[in-house]
Amino acid sequence: MVHYKQLDNGIRLIVKQMSGLMSVTMGIIVGTGACIETDEEDGISHFIEHMMFKGTGKRTAFNISDEMDAIGAQVNAFTGKDMTCYYAKSTSGHAAEAFEILSDLFLNSTFPADEIKREKGVIIEEISMNEDTPDDLCLDLLSKAFFGDKNYGRNILGPRKNVRSFTKKDILAYMGERYTADNIVISMAGNISVDEAQGLVEKYFSDVPRGNGNQRPVEVRLQSKNLSKKKDIEQVHIGIAYPSMKRYEPLADATMIVNAVLGGSMSSRLFQEVRERRGLAYTVYSYLTSYKDTGSLVVYAGVNAENYLRSVEAIEECIRDIRNKNITEYEFNRGKEQLLSSQIYAQESTSSQMLLYGKELIYSGNIYNFEERVNKINSVTYADVMQAIEYNFDEKYRATAIVGRVDRHQ
Repeated sequence: MVHYKQLDNGIRLIVKQMSGLMSVTMGIIVGTGACIETDEEDGISHFIEHMMFKGTGKRTAFNISDEMDAIGAQVNAFTGKDMTCYYAKSTSGHAAEAFEILSDLFLNSTFPADEIKREKGVIIEEISMNEDTPDDLCLDLLSKAFFGDKNYGRNILGPRKNVRSFTKKDILAYMGERYTADNIVISMAGNISVDEAQGLVEKYFSDVPRGNGNQRPVEVRLQSKNLSKKKDIEQVHIGIAYPSMKRYEPLADATMIVNAVLGGSMSSRLFQEVRERRGLAYTVYSYLTSYKDTGSLVVYAGVNAENYLRSVEAIEECIRDIRNKNITEYEFNRGKEQLLSSQIYAQESTSSQMLLYGKELIYSGNIYNFEERVNKINSVTYADVMQAIEYNFDEKYRATAIVGRVDRHQ
């Protein structure tokens, strides 16, 4: 059973009841993230996400985690390019307590000066960790090569100089614009009654101000650059990006099947050819990112420096074969089954369902419908996949990134 309710102030609540379980995941999703930040704000969405856990009017940072632990609950958050999510998971019997703590940190954080100073150091260490993690560094560099320095090219963490400069005034100004009722979805999934869920949301969120509907349009200009960063490490990390489908485009599901065939699983072309047959990489895969304004199909591989050129050649062969529409009916059907099963598996996880229903509402304003989703996947034809291939491998807008001990011009 799925229940939807919009409060008078515009906050939207979606509840997916999952009978037979003993837990519930509750999420507060805000339609904001790195892609809408200005240069001066770059990194502030992520900074705010960290600071929300650093104390409220009645709880210290320790109290927040201690009280959640005392009821066996989990609390966390993450920032994306176009959304930020705060969530808690608890047993059904402690849902009210867990949601009260989650609501308190979301609505009543005080952003103490000493905590702001301390957390700046934590996030700067996170930036350093990211730079010391070559696969993350490669994919961040690839985003910059593909999207540029702004919107979807931002890496969420922001630059050190911005992190050092953020103040409580900056936090409150950004939240005053973005953390408004019309830009918030509360999603719950698991064993919780509709009455309890609605009562909790009305109790804590009815007074959140609506906001002025500022959507901050995102302008996308693909850069199609080739960027590299020399790093004294054993492997060479390779990233390749092509333009792909925006969210909800008609050929989006067909593109997912193309990705499954190319590099989405252990039976994919990339895994079998680059790793299994040629032994050139331990990690090699492809994935899709789909946003409101744009999308990308990305190939990533981590290879030994001595095998760099051979690996690139093998990857290019796999891509070229897909571009030439050499996909068998068997691969098409296998890819469709993978897409269908991923939807089914998500039905069995409260965390997945919370995020699935919440994201659908924040992105499209619609209520996710499992049956419709399955029917839509089942309706994808082999001809759709052939058409999707034509759209997804435009060499004119291809971008690449390389990290490691290699000359980009080898």
